[in-house]
Amino acid sequence: MTDASPRHDAHRGDVALFMAIAFTASWAAWAAAIGLSASSSPLTGAFHMLGAFGPLLGALVIRVRRGRRGRPVPERAVRFRRASLAWTPSLLAGASGLVLAAAFIAHAAGGPAPSLDGAMDVMKDYGGPAAFLVGLLIGGPLTEEPGWRGTAYPRMRATLGRFQVSLVLGAIWAVWHLPLFFIDGTVQNDLGLACPSGVLFTVSAVPMAMLCCYAYERAGVLASIAVHFATNATMVLLDVREPVTLAMITGIQAVVAVALLAIVRPADRPAPAPAAPRLQGAASAH
Repeated sequence: MTDASPRHDAHRGDVALFMAIAFTASWAAWAAAIGLSASSSPLTGAFHMLGAFGPLLGALVIRVRRGRRGRPVPERAVRFRRASLAWTPSLLAGASGLVLAAAFIAHAAGGPAPSLDGAMDVMKDYGGPAAFLVGLLIGGPLTEEPGWRGTAYPRMRATLGRFQVSLVLGAIWAVWHLPLFFIDGTVQNDLGLACPSGVLFTVSAVPMAMLCCYAYERAGVLASIAVHFATNATMVLLDVREPVTLAMITGIQAVVAVALLAIVRPADRPAPAPAAPRLQGAASAH
């Protein structure tokens, strides 16, 4: 008997702990932001940003815990390699291109024309182009991907298939974002949770998760950060709000994600587990 079951139990325990930390830390900070929204406190933005660090905090706790217990890196984990840098430009362009293509198709179907007219205003609100890029990077991809993809995904993949993990993780990710609908000044709050645009935004977390999972399998956390960042940046700069555009983006992302996960196999296949040693005159399991 091998140690597969204990290892899988450890992975499940790590995932449960990660989820508890990510949700508790993020939702506690966002609850404070919601409470401060009514008073127009300048601290609202600070707690909003602080909440984004929940998944990163969970990832760090799991990493330290694994090191202290002497556990190996999960088999499905994709480590950083220099080759990952070569994937980044194409993933940035591809993720952004999907949003742009969907926006133009939506326009052809009667939706609003894609426009960058408000892009300068958006960057001005952030404090300039540099602050916009940094804020958008920290406020989502950099603080989320090491947790959702870098920590939860490889551990869930130990017992579940690619589609199963992507769908489950996408649904959890969507629920994690829900408090943002109640914080003044957020994109989610402007869309409205009970409105078609808000519902579509929530649903879009699933194909987004599938794309990020595919990117992670190809080139690790850096790749999933690239996909996450490019998608967010393009949607913010285009000021995507209309249901027809959001529906088209969600649909095209879903089709592409399903195709990629079905056709393109992971770049790194896990090494087969070593056979349990057999001791002469003794049982192989205790």
